[in-house]
Amino acid sequence: MSSGEKHAMSEQFLINFTPQETRVALMQLGVVQELHIERTNSRGIVGNIYMGKVVRVLPGMQSAFIEIGLERTAFLHVADIWSERSVPGGNTGSAGNGGAEQRPIERILSEGQSLVVQVLKDPIGSKGARLTTQISIAGRLLVHLPQDRHIGISQRIENEAERDRLRSSIQAMATDAESGGYIVRTVAEGASDEELAADVGYLRRIWSEVQHRAQGARAVPPPSMLHHDLTLAQRVLRDLVTHETGSIVIDSRENFQKLSAFAHEYVPQVAARLEHYTGERPLFELYCVENEIEKALARRVDLKSGGYLIIDQTEAMTTVDVNTGGFVGARSFDDTIFKTNLEAAQTIARQLRLRNLGGIIIADFIDMDSDEHKNAVLTELNRALARDHTRITVNGFTQLGLVEMTRKRTRESLAHILCEPCPTCSGRGEVKTARTVCYEILRELLREARQFTTGEMRVLASPMVTDLFLDEESQALAMLSDFIERPISLHAENGYTQEQFDIVLM
Repeated sequence: MSSGEKHAMSEQFLINFTPQETRVALMQLGVVQELHIERTNSRGIVGNIYMGKVVRVLPGMQSAFIEIGLERTAFLHVADIWSERSVPGGNTGSAGNGGAEQRPIERILSEGQSLVVQVLKDPIGSKGARLTTQISIAGRLLVHLPQDRHIGISQRIENEAERDRLRSSIQAMATDAESGGYIVRTVAEGASDEELAADVGYLRRIWSEVQHRAQGARAVPPPSMLHHDLTLAQRVLRDLVTHETGSIVIDSRENFQKLSAFAHEYVPQVAARLEHYTGERPLFELYCVENEIEKALARRVDLKSGGYLIIDQTEAMTTVDVNTGGFVGARSFDDTIFKTNLEAAQTIARQLRLRNLGGIIIADFIDMDSDEHKNAVLTELNRALARDHTRITVNGFTQLGLVEMTRKRTRESLAHILCEPCPTCSGRGEVKTARTVCYEILRELLREARQFTTGEMRVLASPMVTDLFLDEESQALAMLSDFIERPISLHAENGYTQEQFDIVLM
């Protein structure tokens, strides 16, 4: 195999299945680049299509409650009911025509009626799922609107010539009356006619299956599911596998068979690359993915040169601080900084993908005096980010020497999926020192002594705090006891966090 062929097939997907969750690792040249996790108990139902039954029509709210087989009935507003109508230019189909054209819901639906609906929003709290009757099915490059003849192009594709090319290609493929309409997604920019045709074929097969199941469902009382959105593993085969992907390794025989059947039916070009892993060692352990997951949850990321990154994820943005650490290998200090920043640029790009960090990202590289060095670091960062599937915009160095960038939020970050805020520090990332808590307790004792007339006062606190009171702060406690003229006793509570304490009046 030539070096060019090796590079073209340098990508590999590892899929680990358990009954509770599915985990996918994207490997490039043997190194983990991306992690995707989907948990069985938190899978949403947005995009699912059901044969539902109208259980109640509410004319006053212009809405209806639809039974689709969930714990709570789902909600359908009149604005989300699709109705066919002729429009100039031959396009038909509208959801929520509005104004005088919108018929009242009581003239459209009646109790006991069966209808095909799709979930727009997951149920939240006491609210049921929100539904629509305008069906849309997402593919890799296109969104199919089977009831509509409209062809739309994503506004983010700004090149007019490319917009015209894509529209002409889709119009040529959607010639018959049953073909429906399509929305061309942003990722379709630059796609070949063969890729577009493959997506059209995939979406038509999905819709054909939905129609077939709907006909069968009418013979039995609703509700029933006609189509569920793809699982994580299926989305990987449909959306993420490229010509660079050498293999997709699956560690479950049952799921290997299911994915093989799915691939042969919908993405036949991928089927031959599926492999069933039968080794004794866990798949993720064999490829060191478990270690990478642990590292991807840490603040500090060590560089091979001896430098390191500090990554902090907040509500507003993610910051990345670059430090030289113990790196002294270059001939001069400027070279040390330059080489550390070059390595940091590669590592930052990988960490953004690995942790799935989105939104505003600020990278604080070590200050460089040379514009040539700055441009080289920026070029290296852009080169490393080019392999990312997610849209990224890099704005270059600011006047303060920071690199600003944005990365589209496509799903929850790895830390948000796997972690929760620390109950001890409430997500601050630090706790008050034992001495700080001691001084808080002294102030609280004085406040309560002035407010309540009682005998002994007992302090319940963590062992770290009580030990400090018995040692270095013993004099302060004794002085306060004399001042308030009451005895103060200490009781160490092993279950208390360092910031937690109680004062009991005896």
